[in-house]
Amino acid sequence: MQSRVPEVRSYLLGLQECITREFGAIDGQPFVPDAWKKDPGEPLQGDGISMILEGGAVFERAGCGFSHVTGPRLPPSATQHRPELVGASFEAMGVSLVFHPRNPYAPTVHMNVRMLAALPEDAEPVYWFGGGMDLTPYYGYEEDAVHFHATCRDSLASFGADKYPRFKAWCDEYFFLKHRNEQRGVGGIFFDDHFEGGFEQSFAMLRSVGDAFVPAYRPILERRKDQASGERQRDWQLYRRGRYVEFNLVWDRGTHFGLQSGGRTESILMSMPPLAAWAYRHAPEPGSPEAALLERFVVRKDWV
Repeated sequence: MQSRVPEVRSYLLGLQECITREFGAIDGQPFVPDAWKKDPGEPLQGDGISMILEGGAVFERAGCGFSHVTGPRLPPSATQHRPELVGASFEAMGVSLVFHPRNPYAPTVHMNVRMLAALPEDAEPVYWFGGGMDLTPYYGYEEDAVHFHATCRDSLASFGADKYPRFKAWCDEYFFLKHRNEQRGVGGIFFDDHFEGGFEQSFAMLRSVGDAFVPAYRPILERRKDQASGERQRDWQLYRRGRYVEFNLVWDRGTHFGLQSGGRTESILMSMPPLAAWAYRHAPEPGSPEAALLERFVVRKDWV
């Protein structure tokens, strides 16, 4: 099984390169690479490349990172559902991105695909895959939500009719701000601890999901990136970005995994928007587009 690790790494690096090339061309400004490697003697060893685009014409911040790390002990966020793996060393790699467009009508998007290997001393290695993508609009458009979900559904179709409904529901459950009793966005798909049909089948599904990101998001971005907006829309965008920050810091397992395992803080927090805002007990005007987002889009709904 260990011989397949270079193949997964090669795919993930190629995916990162494809995505950043594609969206850098749309922005007109290239992503800037920041390669890093852990210092010898640190508990966590490994390397990666953070690709960042800040202050662009289309993206206020867009980050797409690859990391490949090994560590002596799985952090608590990885073993909370697998107590038999407490104390095992691990190897993990993945590509994770969050794009924050400038235009308030263009939604924020997140995507992650990853492989984790737990290496207990007295048992066979345990491998699993995880990932998914989700869309967080600030103004709701049904055609955007439908397109995004249809692309996610199609990426899973050849792996079983149960996958999209399961992973869509999992996404709705995962990207939920419990302290707000509110969904983060219109959802998408999410899966974790996945190893069905062996390594080959699981890796194939990971690739299908990763390859679906560009066709899922690019048409939406191209529709919304130049839409006329003003101060009102900007204020709402910043307010709703505050919810994004809350979720990432309070609930996100990926953020917790990275920080608890001694990961590279700059790369882990690359997902944060450059600007966000909070207001005390803010409520949008009834009947407004802002109210419609909360009533019709930031809810659990079957889009396709």
